[in-house]
Amino acid sequence: MRGAGVLLPIFSLPGKYGVGKLGKEAFWFIDTLKEAGQKYWQILPLGPTGYGDSPYQPFSTFAGNPYFIDPEGFEDHAVKPQRRAEEAEAFSEEERYVDYEKLFERNQKLLYEIYQVENYCGLEKNYPDFSDFLRKNEFWLRDYALYMSLKKETGGLPWYEWEDSLKLREKAAMSEAERRLGDSIRFYQWQQYHFMRQWKAVKAYANENGIRIIGDLPIYVSADSADAWANPKLYQFDENGRPKNVAGVPPDAFSESGQLWGNPVYDWKYHRDTDYEWWTGRLKMAFSMYDVLRIDHFRGFDEYYCVPFGDKDAKRGHWEKGPGLDFFLRMREKLGERPIIAEDLGILTDSVRKLVKDTGFPGMKILEFAFSSKERSDYLPYKWDKNCIAYTGTHDNETLYTWFDELTKEDLDFVKRYLYLEDGDRKALCDAVIRLLFSSVADTVIVPMQDWLYMDYKSRINTPSTLGLNWKWRLKKEDVSEKTVKKMRELTELYER
Repeated sequence: MRGAGVLLPIFSLPGKYGVGKLGKEAFWFIDTLKEAGQKYWQILPLGPTGYGDSPYQPFSTFAGNPYFIDPEGFEDHAVKPQRRAEEAEAFSEEERYVDYEKLFERNQKLLYEIYQVENYCGLEKNYPDFSDFLRKNEFWLRDYALYMSLKKETGGLPWYEWEDSLKLREKAAMSEAERRLGDSIRFYQWQQYHFMRQWKAVKAYANENGIRIIGDLPIYVSADSADAWANPKLYQFDENGRPKNVAGVPPDAFSESGQLWGNPVYDWKYHRDTDYEWWTGRLKMAFSMYDVLRIDHFRGFDEYYCVPFGDKDAKRGHWEKGPGLDFFLRMREKLGERPIIAEDLGILTDSVRKLVKDTGFPGMKILEFAFSSKERSDYLPYKWDKNCIAYTGTHDNETLYTWFDELTKEDLDFVKRYLYLEDGDRKALCDAVIRLLFSSVADTVIVPMQDWLYMDYKSRINTPSTLGLNWKWRLKKEDVSEKTVKKMRELTELYER
C-alpha cells in the first residue's frame, strides 16, 4: 500500500522544557500529520543518551530516555505546578537547539522531586500496574536501574572502569550495591514506568488517527551500557570483561584510516546456541513500542567488520560472517511476520543484496545519493523496485535546501535536467525533488520535516563522525504553516499516498 510520512525525532518536538516531550506537543504533531494526509511518523532511537548525546549510543537498548518524560503528564499532587513552571521558564521556547548540559542538571532534579512525592503517596496505590510493569520487564529493568545507580555513584564512570567486584558482577558486591542503592534503583525503575506509560499514550493516539510509528533499532549496543555490563557472554569479551574486538568500518575513499565505532561486536555462536533468546526479547519489546522497525546497519547481519580492541584506528580490522538469513527465519518463527525496514545504505556486496532480497524486507533509497553527472546511480527513481522506503535524505544527510549548495555545477545541472527544471530558486528545487519522490513507485516515502520547510544546514540533525553540534535541532510550532500542511496533503492525495 502506498504511503507517505515525516521524519522528526522526539527531541526535535517544540515545547518549553528544553527538549521534545511525550506531551501535548507530540499530540499536536500527530494532529498535524493527520491533517497533512500522512500515514507514518518516523523517529530515531528512544534510548537514554550519554556521551555525545547520540541516540545510537544509548545506556540501554531497552530503556527510554527520561529527558522525554513530560513533567505535565503527572497529577498535580505529584509536584506543585509552580515548580514545573519554574523549570519550564529556565528554558526559552525561542531556543532552537537542545542544551544538553542544562538539561542534564535540571531534568533529573525535577523528576526526582516528582518521584519523592509519588513514592511517599504510594506508587502501587496510585499506579496499580506498577508492580506488574516491574515483573514483566525484570529481564532488563533490574540490571538497568542498578547500572544507572552505580554510574551515578561513581561520578559517571563507564562500567569497565568500576572496581573489579562490580565490573565482573560478583554476587556479594551486587547484593551490597542493591541494598545500598535501593532508593536510586526504584527511582530509575519509576522513570521507565512513566516513560513507557507516556509513550504508549502517544502511540495509541497516533494509531487512532491513522498514523503508524516507524522506530529505529541500532544493530549494536553501546560499549558503556547496561546491556554490555549485564550480559558479557553476548559479546566478544574476555574473562576480565574486556572486548576482544569492537565494531567499525574499513578504510575507504572517504577515510584513509576507516571508522572506529567502538561498539562491542556479538558472539554470534553464543546467540545461536541460546536460540537467539536475547534478540527475541529485544525485538519483541521493540515491536510492542513501534508499528514498523527500521534496523540500522543491516549489513552487519551478513558480515561485520571487527577491529582489535585498543587499536587507534580501523586499519587492522577484518570481516567476520554474521548470522545471515537463519537469524531472520528464526525470528519469524518466534515472533511472526513483522514489518521491518532494512537500512542497506553504503557500499553493498552481492551477499548483502541477497540477504535483503531473501528476507523480503524493503531497503532504503535516498534521493540525495542519486545525482551524479559521472555515472547513473542505483538511487535514481527509474531504477527502484516498489518494495522500498524512499527518502529525500535521512537524519545523517544535509537538509535538501543546503544540499544543492554542495553539488558540483555538473551535478546540479544534471539535477535540473532530470527534474525538467531549467531555472528556479532553491525552494522550487526542493519542491521538485519532493514531487519526484512522491511520484515514484516506492511503496513508502519519508521526508524530514526540515525539507518540507526549506530549512538550511542549521537544522541538520547529524553530521557523521563529528561531535558537539548533533542531535540538537528543534522545531517550532510557528514553523509549520497552514500553507505547508495544505501542500503536504495535496501532494499526498495527488500521488495516492
